[in-house]
Amino acid sequence: MRHAILTALTCLSLIHPLVAATEPQSKPNIILMMGDDHGWEETGYNGHTHIKTPVLDEMAATGLRFDRFYATHPSCSPTRAAFLTGRHPNRMGTFAPGWSIRPEEITIAQLLSNVGYRCAHFGKWHIGAVKKTSPVSPGAMGFHEWLSHDNFFELNPALSRNGADPEIFQGESSEILIAETIRFIDRARSTGQPFFTVVWFGSPHEPYSGLPADLALYDDLPALYSKEVKLTSNETGEQVTRSQGEVLRERYAEITAMDRAIGTLRKHLANQGLRDNTLVLYCGDNGTSPDAALGLPHRGVKGQVYEGGILVPGVIEWPARIPQPINTKFRASTSDLLPTLCALIDLPLPTRPIDGIDLSPVIDNNKTLTQRPSPLYFWNYNTSRFANLNPKPNPYIDPELQEGTSPLVKLQRGKATRDFTNWHHPSLNEQDFQGPRSIIHNGFKLVIHDKKTQPELFNLDADPAEKQNLIDSEPDKAAELQQQLRTWQKSVLNSLTGADYES
Repeated sequence: MRHAILTALTCLSLIHPLVAATEPQSKPNIILMMGDDHGWEETGYNGHTHIKTPVLDEMAATGLRFDRFYATHPSCSPTRAAFLTGRHPNRMGTFAPGWSIRPEEITIAQLLSNVGYRCAHFGKWHIGAVKKTSPVSPGAMGFHEWLSHDNFFELNPALSRNGADPEIFQGESSEILIAETIRFIDRARSTGQPFFTVVWFGSPHEPYSGLPADLALYDDLPALYSKEVKLTSNETGEQVTRSQGEVLRERYAEITAMDRAIGTLRKHLANQGLRDNTLVLYCGDNGTSPDAALGLPHRGVKGQVYEGGILVPGVIEWPARIPQPINTKFRASTSDLLPTLCALIDLPLPTRPIDGIDLSPVIDNNKTLTQRPSPLYFWNYNTSRFANLNPKPNPYIDPELQEGTSPLVKLQRGKATRDFTNWHHPSLNEQDFQGPRSIIHNGFKLVIHDKKTQPELFNLDADPAEKQNLIDSEPDKAAELQQQLRTWQKSVLNSLTGADYES
């Protein structure tokens, strides 16, 4: 059945570009960009005291600005899996960084390529190996072209083009990705095809590095933030302790360079007459990392299900559809991208559980939609579940095909690349429901840690910093949310067993 579906999709992808080349383009172009570890507070438009992000600030001022945009997960690989599929990453065993997606998943790129879009991925992949033989490479998951890295990268990155051996690209990494994106756009435009481009920056993930002019913008920071933090050394690839002010100087330089590269892309779209009919999104993949977090205005950091771990910048530009600025407090998520694009292009959703919702009413500024109709769920699956299993479950993908090829600075068990894993899940039991998790619905948020820690309940509308635990004063609300969360977890675990892939 899987083979038949892939054959049909391949045939469609061969037919539709010919149609697109001979018919006037009516579908919007789509560019989805995401920063790496870029938290909500780290933009000028969200009130940061130091960071200079004039391009994102302009996008927020003229387009659709989400004040409450969430990464689906508090860490990167899981959010990326949700970004492409509209499904919670635990449904496909993408539990944490370094856990791959599964080949049976259906991505936005696969759906759009089959209605005539030319699709490309640039930058960080991190949901499987990028080499051509990988069954979960960008090419295998629907992208016609890719210049990608298995994980993150700094200046002068090593990137793999269409699955070939990585090569070094000299320069600032965000500029390199945008230059490649522009060349791809121009090629797609020459064929008359609409384009779908995913750009996943390597910035501002640690270890940090910046151009001299960008670093100079933040020369005052070392004197302002003297506490010591741990991060990766660019020299050794191992953990090192440094002054937070020095670290922030480099991190903010990366953010400013990324912002400038986005500006280069926007100028190109305008100069080529493409801006009006191109949907451009920017968001982060999780909250700010512990080395850079300043503790305000939200509680928590990357890796945690508090707001500081999951709230990220979120802006959309599309002048043809968003002619006037919109500022919304509607709670949106990276899981909403696939169902939203399906609605905008008039495509049916895949016939399997989808956790995201269609945001087109928000894009159209429909003020009757003020609350999310279904909850947002966050779940950091406890992967220690696998530590004591004997025998180990069967790998979902041949481990050789999960080996990364693109080098990076940070060492893991002495290795300067990233390999991936995914398992055929063992028989379900109560352990599978564990791990930090939360649910947000109608302004209330329930946070559950483990059996030894009391759950927490917050009213986010009144207490966005999550300071006042209402668990004792609102027991009925807490019980209601806990039951909803448990019911949803059962659905996710059913998917995890592979039930969604059965014909």
